[in-house]
Amino acid sequence: MDKYNNRETIQKTTFWSTFFDTIKEGKSKFSYRMKRWILVLSIHLLFFLSFFIDLQMLEGTLNGSRFLGFHLIDPYTTIEMYLATFHMPINIIIGTATIAIVYLLVGGRTYCAWVCPYGILSEIGEKLHNTLVAKKIIKSRKFDHRVRHIFWAIFLILSFTSGYLVFETLNVVGILSRMIAYGWSVAFIWVVAVFAMEVFFSRRAWCTYICPIGTTYGYLGKISALRVEWNDNCDHCMVCHDVCFENQVLEIVKAKYDKQREEKGITREYITGNDCTLCGRCIDVCHTDALNFDFRLKSLV
Repeated sequence: MDKYNNRETIQKTTFWSTFFDTIKEGKSKFSYRMKRWILVLSIHLLFFLSFFIDLQMLEGTLNGSRFLGFHLIDPYTTIEMYLATFHMPINIIIGTATIAIVYLLVGGRTYCAWVCPYGILSEIGEKLHNTLVAKKIIKSRKFDHRVRHIFWAIFLILSFTSGYLVFETLNVVGILSRMIAYGWSVAFIWVVAVFAMEVFFSRRAWCTYICPIGTTYGYLGKISALRVEWNDNCDHCMVCHDVCFENQVLEIVKAKYDKQREEKGITREYITGNDCTLCGRCIDVCHTDALNFDFRLKSLV
């Protein structure tokens, strides 16, 4: 992408061009999308190798794993398990606390953009969906993103009342993670069905409206240290809003807030919405360099 000479909107940009950025000097570098894909694929390659050749580096799946011997447990899985069994082994407490601390530092929903394997499929599905919408083959459907909090609660209630981890039978993230680590499962048919829903019905529906894993990390992300920072170089072109997975978090880039900021002398603001995945797409397309990652605790380091 050449953000300094083009407006890299979803419709105007080819999918593969989004893996490279052209800097002001004219050279190409990896975009944040490329970096994210490399990290996601690397994580799951380690899962695969740890099982098949006993690498013993990153063992298990995204629900529960060990990295160099340290336990890592998904927080939502932990909550489900406790509500289903009323039992909490010490290893799970340690593993969950470790994960919580990490994501309080690097941003809660970075998990969705930088770790989750379904995120890659969903990005491919998003491109297919937008192509079909542009050709007027299907309609674009959007719903209230806050419905995710209802799903978050429903799956926990089901665990509490049934004694089973009900969500895990539907969890496309867990299904994919287990399939990558241990091999093919018929449950992959469900992943294909969810992917088809996102292509033909609603863009990124699983991630935006349903997945309680991302919602849980979003709660951590509200107070996390790593954030996207906006500055007043912004000319309100709204391209960042166009490409964002969760564009409700980018309300602050709208020109209608300029008067309020001028009155208060605000020239920089953090994007603090807990739906932000810190995917970096907004940074990749901002031609005024008005958006950048910033570590809020750097003054203390």
